[in-house]
Amino acid sequence: MDIYDVILLSDRTENGIRKASFQTCDMVCSSRIDIELEGDIIRRIQYTDGCHGNTQGVAALCTGQRVDEVISRLSGIDCHARGTSCPDQLARALKALQA
Repeated sequence: MDIYDVILLSDRTENGIRKASFQTCDMVCSSRIDIELEGDIIRRIQYTDGCHGNTQGVAALCTGQRVDEVISRLSGIDCHARGTSCPDQLARALKALQA
C-alpha cells in the first residue's frame, strides 16, 4: 500500500447496481468518494469535501462513461505537486473495484 492509495470503506450490490465508498488519501482536499456502477458503466459519483465545483464537474463528466476509459483519462493527474489529485483518487478507486 502506498501513501496515495484509497481505502475501501464499503462495497455492496443492490438491484444490479454496485455501490462502493472509498476514503481518499490525506494529500487531497476530498475525504471520500462514493461510486455507483452498472456493469462497467459509471452511474453516479459523489465526492465529500474538496473543491465543490471541480468535483461536481469531474463527477458529471464521468457519469455514463466506461470505467476503463475514466481510469485511463484520470490516472496520474497531479494537484500542486502532491503526487495525486481528486481525479486521480477516483481512478485509483475504480482500479480497486476492477481488482
